[in-house]
Amino acid sequence: MRKLIFTLLFSITVISTFANNMVDETVNNIFQPLVDFLSAILFFDPFAAIGLNLGVKIPFIIIWLISGALFFTIYFKFINVRGIKHAIDLVRGKFDKEGHSGEISHFQALATATASTVGLGNIAGVAIAISLGGPGATFWMIIAGLLGMTTKFTECTLGVKYRNLDENNIVSGGPMYYLKKGFSNKGWKRTGQFLSVLFAVLTVFGALGIGNMFQSNQVIAQVVTSFPAFENYRLILGISMAVLVGIVIIGGIKGIANVNDKLFPIMAITYFLACFVILTMNFTKLDDAVMLIINGAFSPEATKGGIVGVMIIGFRRAAFSNEAGIGSAAIAHSTVKTEQPITEGYVALLEPFIDTVVICTLTALVIISTGLYTNPDNLNGSELTSAAFKTVSWWFPYLLVPIVFLFAYTTIISWSYYGSKNFDFLFGRFFEKRFGKRIIATRIYQIFFLLFTALGSVLSLGAIVDFSDMLVLCMAVPNIIGLYVLAPEVKAELKAYQKKVIKKSKIK
Repeated sequence: MRKLIFTLLFSITVISTFANNMVDETVNNIFQPLVDFLSAILFFDPFAAIGLNLGVKIPFIIIWLISGALFFTIYFKFINVRGIKHAIDLVRGKFDKEGHSGEISHFQALATATASTVGLGNIAGVAIAISLGGPGATFWMIIAGLLGMTTKFTECTLGVKYRNLDENNIVSGGPMYYLKKGFSNKGWKRTGQFLSVLFAVLTVFGALGIGNMFQSNQVIAQVVTSFPAFENYRLILGISMAVLVGIVIIGGIKGIANVNDKLFPIMAITYFLACFVILTMNFTKLDDAVMLIINGAFSPEATKGGIVGVMIIGFRRAAFSNEAGIGSAAIAHSTVKTEQPITEGYVALLEPFIDTVVICTLTALVIISTGLYTNPDNLNGSELTSAAFKTVSWWFPYLLVPIVFLFAYTTIISWSYYGSKNFDFLFGRFFEKRFGKRIIATRIYQIFFLLFTALGSVLSLGAIVDFSDMLVLCMAVPNIIGLYVLAPEVKAELKAYQKKVIKKSKIK
């Protein structure tokens, strides 16, 4: 263990120092053609292609995510509403039993998966949505979050159903497994193999950017903004961040879950209390804020493209925030201790609700109630949220520094697990046959992941993060195809579970 940590520290220091002297423009030029290629696919407007002008560009990927969420919500008869109480009971441990296979509890799975989505998008992303679409974008973010609950329900049920469990009780699961196994069971082996490998490759590279470099970059930026004296110490801060991440991720999902189940409640409650103070001080303006949200959602003059325009902005930010349909959450949820796959589907319902319906809405209300939704100073992302915090007191924005750190830190350690599990899916068997140790694949990926954590502190990012962001969105394509095909299996599991467990618990 000591040798591994020393190797990580040495590699991070050497490569990060080299990267600090690289020309950011060169890096961005390498990735820009890839960004342009993926952008042309993901943000292709099918309505404009057939000559239908709706006044705003409607990206294919947003249509893909929202239409899937709407389909599953109807298909499962609004389980996102009906299942909330039972989901809370499961998280509280009401139905837990000793001896269940798996590695972590329902609460730890929820904390780990939610921690990966509750990040800077909840602070900066909401501010961007309101700046572009006005207060009305908040309404459509909430709608997208509610619909996304059913998508999470579907993918996390499948994640547990098709997971692998080795002789050491180590669990591996997620879209790469249910795409491969589920399609094979239906006689579509080659299609399943292609989709599973595609998903794994996208996740391996996507995790390095939006789930890692972007997070560390924004944390360092927030620290430097609040404490200018650290401007010349970005690299040291980045290496320190990588070390803190490395200490946790070496322990695998159990180590990550043990940290997340403690940090997530702390960061969520801290942010909630900070927002509560601001909203209390602006209590008399809350009615107006709510009316601005509702009226703005249905106002033709709300933004460019009218109602459709503000709807797309809200849907887009929600999709980026809660990752419903991306498939990442199923990787963490698959490790839960349970014998009933559908139970983790219920638990996963709560993720988009916490992430989008609660936390994103809090951020929106803070910005709107303080009157800064018009963004008179043209502030970017977290700067606008910070300005709203400053209306309380000059020192209040400093609360965002530890909050941003915790949001980013939990996101990074969660995405390290997603990336390493997919790297293991692609190359684990090779290392096991060649060297007799499958864990080598995980360690190799962890080293690269930590290097990129440090790199995020010294690069201006640009195209490289845009590229990884698009790879993460691309994950939704093979994943939702799998969800459509395997949805009947989830429905059968749901019917059987409701008959055997939920009805009996009500009788008691």
